[in-house]
Amino acid sequence: MPTNAMHSALPAQTGFDSRYDKRLYNKRRWANKLGLGFAMSAMVFGLIWLFWILVTLFFEGFQGMVQMPIFTADTPPPMSEGGLRNAIVGSVMLAFSGLFIGAPIGLMTGIYLSEFAQGSLLGKVTRFLNDILLSAPSIVIGLFIYALMVKGQSFSGWAGALALALIVVPVVVRTTENMLNLVPNSIREAAYALGTPKWKMVTQVTIKAARAGLTTGVLLAFARITGETAPLLFTALNNQYFSTDMGEPIANLPNTIYQFAMSPYDNWHTLAWAAALLITASVLVLNVLARFIGGRSSSK
Repeated sequence: MPTNAMHSALPAQTGFDSRYDKRLYNKRRWANKLGLGFAMSAMVFGLIWLFWILVTLFFEGFQGMVQMPIFTADTPPPMSEGGLRNAIVGSVMLAFSGLFIGAPIGLMTGIYLSEFAQGSLLGKVTRFLNDILLSAPSIVIGLFIYALMVKGQSFSGWAGALALALIVVPVVVRTTENMLNLVPNSIREAAYALGTPKWKMVTQVTIKAARAGLTTGVLLAFARITGETAPLLFTALNNQYFSTDMGEPIANLPNTIYQFAMSPYDNWHTLAWAAALLITASVLVLNVLARFIGGRSSSK
């Protein structure tokens, strides 16, 4: 029996050898190596430029933070000593105001699309408009708010906050809908089996199950608006002096970088590098925090 089994396996082996095309195999192997080589080269090329940008930014920005009173003085006149206190406070106020306006709207819209739309016409239209708003250039959003709130009136912090809120909304809507769609339907069915009303199932079951993902989406939206410049050029503008009045033009880091980097003064260039380092560091921290929260939730 073993001898017969061995002889019966020989034709199959011989058939495989006859079908095996070594030339085709070598061709595909070299094509695979060539593709991997191009991919690795592209990755290394991109990382080199990114590393160069980060090193230059850290070196120039750290010099400005050491040499000047960044956190204790306001933006100075040309060729005089100063800092970025008013711009830092203004950026924090604008970013948090935009987040507090846009995040609740985005969360509620995302919950509606995931839990209540169920293929309705309103849900389809809302999702389509959200996709358009998500891909719209930020300068177009700034121009829209300019025509709505600034033209014929005055620049203000509230106009800037509303422009940033319009950037937050589509990001939060998309992440909220996606995170809620990842919640297994078996959890919803178990809640329904216990007699739970739908509103309570959504608030007490699905939202809690996707809480980490929703938090990640809000943090990513916050990181997105932290460095936005174009909408603020049309809305909040800038202010050389310290002010917390959101009804007036207010200082902010993105516009300060734009204004100071275009100037011929060395001290303004130094402050622009320091402001760029602050924004980059804040965005990096927010993204790392969002990844950490998202990774921890997926591991559970």
